[in-house]
Parts: sequence; C-alpha cells; structure tokens
Amino acid sequence: MARVLVSDALSEQGLEVLRSTPGLEVDNRPGLSEAELAAAIPGVDALVIRSGSKVTAKVIDAATTLKVIGRAGIGVDNVDVPAASKRGIIVMNTPTGNAVTTAEHALGLLMALARRVPAADQSMKAGKWEKKKFEGRELAGKTLAVVGLGNIGRIVADRAKGLRMNVIGFDPVMSVERARELGIELCSLEEVWTRADAITVHTPLTAETRGLVDDKVVAKLKKGVLLVNAARGGIYDEAAILRGLESGHIGGAAFDVFAEEPPKAETTLALIKHERVVATPHLGASTHEAQDRVALEIAQQVAAYLQQGVIQNAVNVPSVSGEVAAKLGPWTELATRLGRFVAQVDPVTPRSITVECVGEPAALSVKAIAASAVAGFLERYLASPVNHVSAVPLAKDRGIEVREQRSETGGTRYASRVSVRIEGEDGVLHTVEGFVGSDGTARLVKWGEFDIEARLGGHALVVRSFDRPGVIGFLGTVLGRANVNVARVHLGMARPGSALSLWNLDGAIPDTALAEIRTSADISGAVAITI
Repeated sequence: MARVLVSDALSEQGLEVLRSTPGLEVDNRPGLSEAELAAAIPGVDALVIRSGSKVTAKVIDAATTLKVIGRAGIGVDNVDVPAASKRGIIVMNTPTGNAVTTAEHALGLLMALARRVPAADQSMKAGKWEKKKFEGRELAGKTLAVVGLGNIGRIVADRAKGLRMNVIGFDPVMSVERARELGIELCSLEEVWTRADAITVHTPLTAETRGLVDDKVVAKLKKGVLLVNAARGGIYDEAAILRGLESGHIGGAAFDVFAEEPPKAETTLALIKHERVVATPHLGASTHEAQDRVALEIAQQVAAYLQQGVIQNAVNVPSVSGEVAAKLGPWTELATRLGRFVAQVDPVTPRSITVECVGEPAALSVKAIAASAVAGFLERYLASPVNHVSAVPLAKDRGIEVREQRSETGGTRYASRVSVRIEGEDGVLHTVEGFVGSDGTARLVKWGEFDIEARLGGHALVVRSFDRPGVIGFLGTVLGRANVNVARVHLGMARPGSALSLWNLDGAIPDTALAEIRTSADISGAVAITI
C-alpha cells in the first residue's frame, strides 16, 4: 500500500478519488504545522497540499519514502522545490484549475466598479435612497486592455468580447498572429496606457511588473480610467493609484490582491477605504467549483503517478532516464541559463526560438536541452512555474515556433556547445551561445557579435562600451563606491572600437549605481541581471 498524506483541507471529491484508488492508504490530517508535518512525513509516499502547508527543507529532510508532492493550485511558493528536486521528489501542481474563477472575479470587479455596486449597496443598507449619486457607466463599446495574455488573461478577453467590449492586449512573449487568432489586438504598453478605458492585469509579479503602473504611467492614462488587479499585489503602485484617485484622474480601482496581505500599511488602508475603490480579500480562486476542480485534478494526478508512473504538470522533473539525466543535467542547466540571459539582456517579442546542440549535448537529448532554454527564457514573463515539460507547449500556445537542431561535430574551439537563436517579430535575430566548463559550470562564449568566455550564474552586470582607456576603471570605481564586490570580470570584443564586459558580482547592484554607469558617454548599454 502507498501512503498518501493530505495536510490541507481538500474537497470531498478529491479525497474520494484517492480513497477509491486501489493500493492507496489515505491519511487526511488538515492543518498540520511545519513541525507536525515533519513528524508525520516519514513513511509517506505522496503528500497532497494546498497553500496552508509549508513543505520546507526540514519537512523534506524528514521524509523517508516521499515520491511526489501534489499542490492543489498554481503556486508552489510554499514548497522548497530545489530541496525536493535534490531528493528526487516530483512536485506537481494544477496550473489551469483556477483560471475561469479568477477571470470571472476580475470581470465581476470591473462591472461592480463601473456601476458602483458596493457603494450603492452600503448606502441602501444605511437606509438611504441616493439614486443620482451612483450613476455608473456602460462597458459595451469601451476599450478594455488586458495586460498579460496567459490562461486567465485570455479568458478575461474572451468574456469581455461577449460584453461587446473592444479588447486590446499586451504580452511580451505572444506573437501578433496568435493574438489575432484570439481576437485580440496586440499593443505596446504605451498604447495601452493612452487607449484603454479600463485596464486589468494578469501577469506574474517580477522586477519588471512590480510598480508597473506608477505616477508616470498614471499621468498617461485616459482620464476616468478604471483599473483592476486580481493577479498579484504590487503590480500597481498602491500609493500612485491613491494619488490618481484623489486627483480625479483615475475613475475607479478594484483590488483583490495587495502588496501586503492582510493589508496593514496606512497607504493601502486609505486606498481600500476610498469611495471609488472596490476591494475583496484575495477571492480570485475562492469558489466551490474551483476548489473542487483543483482538488479533483491533483488527486487524479497523484493517483496516476503512484499507480502507473504517469507524470502530469510536474514543475521539476526531467523526462529522461536517471542514467541520461546525470550526464544531461549540466547541459540543461546551461540551456536554462542561456535562456535567462537573453531574456534579460535582449528584450524581444519572439517569433521563433531555435536551439542548436553540437557535439556531446547533441548525443544526449536535444529535446530536453531545447525545452530548458525555452523555459529559461519564458520564466521571466509567466506567473505559473515553467520547466522543460511545460515550456514548449506554453511557447506554442503564444504563437512562438520552437526549433531543435543537432550537429555531432562543429568547429575546434568549442566542440560541444549549445546556441539559442531568437527571432523577434521585427525579424531581428538575437543569438547567445555557451558550453559546459571542465568544472561543470555554465559558460557564455558568444552574445550577438561579441566573443567572450564568462561564467553564467548569480548577480552580474553586462556592459557594452566603446573600447577606450579608463572604462574598466570607471566601472570598478562605481561598483566599489556602491560596496558591491566583484568576483570576476570577463572581457569580449566585436568590431573595432566596440567592447563587452561581464562582471560577476557577490550581490545585487543598487539602482543608483546602475544609473550612474548609464550616464557615462563611454557606455552604450548596461544591464543588471540575475541568473
């Protein structure tokens, strides 16, 4: 018998799937603390959780027979995935189970905002009849901008078209052709800010999306715009939105998520209390149907794995044998880092991604290496975890063509290597190439026209400059003043007069130091990256 521990409240439908599967013994113990979970985990084959359980390294270290962790929902922030991976434990989730529910909530917030339903309801409950005070707006014929066209964003767009709204959208990794197929006009963010009557965001919270709508953006928005956030707290700068509401420039805002939950900051509390704000306590996925759906899906996935070895929606497992995985690991890690590198230094809306393996990696698994490169590129833009299992389908879903190429031999300098070529919507080709060093580390050997040999890992500063005396000294001085220690410096050259340097740093570079570097007349480009 395989033992299954359920440590969070799971719907009866999900529990019934597990209990009715032959060969499974189910222990339903919701509400376990970290210490209690660590004490209960020895001898357990599968752990089924929601967001409450904290599956830390301590819990994973205590496991003796654990094979799979099933998360009923999208996020796996409460699971130490690297620790699970090191122990060979599969981590699964249900990436689409909450999509419809969250999309419906976003549209519900928009409609409540447009017709001022919550404020009118409170007025009625106070015994008033203030019909003229709560005049609203129609949504039909208005332009809705959907920022982020993943599963949830696309459902929002589809439902909004049913309301006869004009739908425009922004997604950094969706092709124009794919957006057209979905009936969405793909726009730049600048167009979104100036054209939209209403904006709803459905992106992950990243360095690029944190504070996406700030004071500068608010000034560009159409007067009276309606804003909705049912995605991640922090995408809207809450203080900037409050100022926009108080000035009258923003017509209304609806929040289901906040930078801090439960909200405690004075600015956030003032925002929530504003008469033109609709606020709910992170209810996007809170419906009976969604909770039943994700419970049912994760129960079926866990049962299928324990009975048949079938792996579905895994966020950390390679689809190769253990023997090949040991040899393949350094190459898939290289590919992942190459994808991350190009995503950060070469912002591009991709039409196609081509991954070529030469020499040793070509003899292993080009498919796994290519998928890892795509995952490394996409993970910067998507909310749900991306790995080599899900990367290619996610890319194709956004209209990005993925090509795999192999060559048994190629050149003498780097007989074994991986190259990633990304063709943008504008036809421009972005190329990055690397190999695995003798110590097993990922090395960058080419970026565009630049030849270089540099380690890919941790914090780094990538600088394009003119090949002039004093540039390296200037950069070192700025980093020194910012108290940023330099681990290594790698130099590369291209055409005469053009130079590249990659600085491996022991910590993140402050924004002020990066801004100072960019002001130099000798610097043509500087980007801080994390790999």
